[in-house]
Amino acid sequence: MPPLAVAFPRHADEVAAALAWCAAEGVPLTARGGGTSIAGNAVGPGLVLDFSRHMGRITAFDPQEGTATVEPGVVLDDLQRRAAPYGLRFGPDPSTHSRCTLGGMIGNNACGSRALAYGRTADNLLALDVLTGGGERLSTDAAGSSPALRALREVVGRNLAVIRTEMGRFSRQISGYSLEHLLPENGFDVARAFAGSEGTWGVLLGAKVRLVRAPAHTVLAVLGYPDMAAAADAVPALLPHRPVALEGIDARIVEAVRRRRGDHAVPPLPGGRGWLLAELGGSSPAEAGAAARALVAGSGALDSLLVADAAQAAAVWRIREDGAGLSARTPAGAPAHAGWEDAAVPPEGLGAYLRVFEELMAGYGLTGLPYGHFGDGCVHVRIDFPFGRADGAAVFRSFLTDAARLVAEHGGSMSGEHGDGRARGELLPLMYSPAALEAFAQVKAVFDSGEVLNPGVIVRPAPLDEALRLQPPPPRASGLALRYPHDGGDLSAAVHRCTGVGKCRSHAAGPGAVMCPSYQATRDEKDSTRGRARVLQEAVAGRLPGGLRAPEVREVLDLCLSCKGCVSDCPTGVDMATYKAEVLHQSYRGRLRPAVHYSLGWLPRWARLASLAPAAVNAVLRVGPVAALAKRAGGIDARRPLPAFAGRRFRRLRPARAGRPGGTAGAGGRRVLLWVDTFTDHFAPQVAEAAVRVLTRAGCEVAVQRDSQCCGLTLISTGQLDAAGRLLRRTVAALAGHARAGTPIVALEPSCTAVLRSDAADLLGSDSAGAGEGEGAGGDDVAVVAGAVRTLAEFLGELPGWRPPDLSGVRVLAQPHCHHHAVMGWEADRALLARAGAQVSAVGGCCGLAGNFGMERGHYEVSVAVAETQLLPAVRRAAPGTVLLADGFSCRTQLDQLAHVRAFHLAELLAGRAQAVPGSGG
Repeated sequence: MPPLAVAFPRHADEVAAALAWCAAEGVPLTARGGGTSIAGNAVGPGLVLDFSRHMGRITAFDPQEGTATVEPGVVLDDLQRRAAPYGLRFGPDPSTHSRCTLGGMIGNNACGSRALAYGRTADNLLALDVLTGGGERLSTDAAGSSPALRALREVVGRNLAVIRTEMGRFSRQISGYSLEHLLPENGFDVARAFAGSEGTWGVLLGAKVRLVRAPAHTVLAVLGYPDMAAAADAVPALLPHRPVALEGIDARIVEAVRRRRGDHAVPPLPGGRGWLLAELGGSSPAEAGAAARALVAGSGALDSLLVADAAQAAAVWRIREDGAGLSARTPAGAPAHAGWEDAAVPPEGLGAYLRVFEELMAGYGLTGLPYGHFGDGCVHVRIDFPFGRADGAAVFRSFLTDAARLVAEHGGSMSGEHGDGRARGELLPLMYSPAALEAFAQVKAVFDSGEVLNPGVIVRPAPLDEALRLQPPPPRASGLALRYPHDGGDLSAAVHRCTGVGKCRSHAAGPGAVMCPSYQATRDEKDSTRGRARVLQEAVAGRLPGGLRAPEVREVLDLCLSCKGCVSDCPTGVDMATYKAEVLHQSYRGRLRPAVHYSLGWLPRWARLASLAPAAVNAVLRVGPVAALAKRAGGIDARRPLPAFAGRRFRRLRPARAGRPGGTAGAGGRRVLLWVDTFTDHFAPQVAEAAVRVLTRAGCEVAVQRDSQCCGLTLISTGQLDAAGRLLRRTVAALAGHARAGTPIVALEPSCTAVLRSDAADLLGSDSAGAGEGEGAGGDDVAVVAGAVRTLAEFLGELPGWRPPDLSGVRVLAQPHCHHHAVMGWEADRALLARAGAQVSAVGGCCGLAGNFGMERGHYEVSVAVAETQLLPAVRRAAPGTVLLADGFSCRTQLDQLAHVRAFHLAELLAGRAQAVPGSGG
């Protein structure tokens, strides 16, 4: 449902002008925040007002009163950060808290995990400032002065009986309008009644919200049960313990995490196939722990685990929070869809409902992965509706109708927090009487008689299958350079992984997160992973003239840093760096390329030539006019200094000693092959020297490959995939013999390590079979090499008997490289530094240089802006004496050029060659 236009209002007057124009022209208006609603609440055929770009200010904050006044575009996490120093928080916390807006939360009456303790959004509203559909500026605390409010009282007076009997029956009854708040005994609370109206009554301009005091300490109790229904059966007995949150997750979701991110992404869990996550609070660790133990004692669980460590608890909660994305594919890999997404029943009937619901799905031949807010009786599930079949639409309609009847029979609500939107509004007659629906229509008429605001939602709803895109996208599996092993070799299936969860729109990368650095810099939807995926979906489906060569595709991919942050941070497993490489390959194959593809894309070639006389090359490039000409010819931004080549390559400083694959180490030491990449060899040989020193001290015999072996990273990032494949195949073939002989391969540059661990399989397949004679590897060389390659921290951490140097008292500020974070994970480095006694603080986000991205003409401002989101502020805050740690050559270069400080590789720190920042970083 594409809109006619999207507007980004800056203040209330612009909102009023837009609404007046829509009313005069008969154009529908839809208000939008983060766009994370999944029931069609925030899409419309007319004008969409996007409040997330400009109207995101906290206009008043009173910690003594425990209140805040916000504009509709304020992101929840921004409000939480403002409140946290005072021990306060906004109570409800949807899993989209890093990007959902308060306006959207009010529109849907959002709840989240901790609504069990703190209530829904409606329960935390004090007053709203809104424009009704008729254009009246309305303050909800203006008791009787408003014509709309006087008319509203009359409607309520005519419908007291139906409101009292059918509405507000349990906390998660979100479907329809929450008119119970307007009853005389409830104080005619218009602000609370507005919550959940889904933008059909008015356009929000501001809100005064109540803040709550968070527990000083929490403990997470993880309870294991035979299945989800059994876990649900236990809920009523746990509620008297007053948990802050009580969530349910299914074993199949946990298995999806393991498949996509590896075993390291799943923290230890107790036995079972369904788990309850119960968070207990207290004024002290002892009080919180005692509350958790009491809950466990009465839980009837098969097994249990208490988690007091905040980092461990966050890892468990991440599985739950990413559920919407993780469940977007079935275990068999089929797409799963929203539609019957968040039904809720009273908690005491949840187990019985789940059993019958599973039977209903099985009867239709459908599957889904349930999870949700079990303490409130709310169940989330995405289902593999067969939209590709001729009867797909009929199955969808029939199932939703039967599911609606089922939830009504259990006294529940078709929506427990996401709203009805366009997905379920047509089903409201199965839950409400004609009299209740008429009451809804009367209230809608009070505020929006012209039906300008979000028409087709709740009142006179659109058919639930009216705007379905029934046919699956056509496959794109031939003529591709990359393999897409997790998507059946189909680029179309890969880009359709994105379901709009919107985690890429997070305003700041959380601890240990990267995605999406360009959106954090520009706050423009087209620069988010979701925006790029949407355009790619249009391109592969044939709806964009030019397909992958369309100018819209070029525009949205231009600011993609190829950071790979989405590989690990996107719940659905989108890999935009890979898609960008494919698009560049398809767009320029056999054609003249941009200059930067020849300059930075061919960097290994130029580096080998420069190594013949590096001092002379550096001297020439230091001449201003020559450097300017070289940058201009190479498509490099004039403001970027050109990195200097090392005076001598590492290979010339230390002759290669690889020997034969399988050679044994002498004197009982362990043999290890140090794979030296192009960046380390030509620009930072001191890193390789430090690594040799560290490995030798660890008792290893260190070998180095005889010949220059490049992974082809710069060719991959510029989409020169044919050349990259040839180069990478030779490198894999050269390393395979050592890997088969059991020799560990230690790599130093994170991005190059990630190529061998991940990109090689995407480019060459799980094996290198099919290589021409003399072209290199065959068999399962790629998998064997990937299994043998280790980062320095991984290798040392696995080395029996190795003890790290004493770094007690050393403060370390680390910038984990994006590819390191996304592919290998930085946990081994963190653990090694902790063993050494260092005080470690890791920066989230990206450095902003990202290989060739920040060097390219036209990217400088965004590159700097990305660095300013996390890295540069962290460096400025660093205390004197802090050591800056950055394994990535790009990260060290960015810090040198923008912060004028030197950062060091882990090898240099362990070898005793790192120096602390003398001041605050400057």
